[in-house]
Amino acid sequence: MGYVFDPEHLQEVTDRHVNLPLQIAFDEITEELATAYPGHIRTQSRRWMLNNAGGAMGQICLIHGSVTEYLLFFGTPIGTEGHSGRYPTRVWDFMIQGEVWTYVEGTFERIVSKPGIEAMDLKPGVAKGYRAFEDSWMLEYARGPIPLMLPFGLWDTLFSTLDIVTFGKTLWQYGQLATDQLLKGKI
Repeated sequence: MGYVFDPEHLQEVTDRHVNLPLQIAFDEITEELATAYPGHIRTQSRRWMLNNAGGAMGQICLIHGSVTEYLLFFGTPIGTEGHSGRYPTRVWDFMIQGEVWTYVEGTFERIVSKPGIEAMDLKPGVAKGYRAFEDSWMLEYARGPIPLMLPFGLWDTLFSTLDIVTFGKTLWQYGQLATDQLLKGKI
């Protein structure tokens, strides 16, 4: 079993919840995805944790983790900016609330992403600069060799902020989800 999630469907689900209060949007997106992808979405005990990566800080909440895919909520109530990372994976960000600006090397105009607009799409091998404004929240989906993303996702936490608690929580939660999926036959 390889990829389970369909980016077009994730966009449709997210778009249906953009005008709701944030907590309700998280709950309803999670429930709708759990119905569409049974056995692949964590619905109980949503666990938020800080995330420092590429010079940016926000919060994440993993709702799916496996060797080949992850699905999480990401955002910030106060805004942040940084480097997207450059991976062999593909990453889509579906805006729920707020606004994000991005740019790629060699371009001189920003790309503005808001709820209800096509997802931000980070193709393999590409990096972006980004700025998430205050109260910006999204559903993020990555497809490809997820373990190869972990060094970028954890480096700042371990070597810049020295936040061993968040480092441990991130590895523990991802490890639990990925192990659960492996036991179900999904890589």
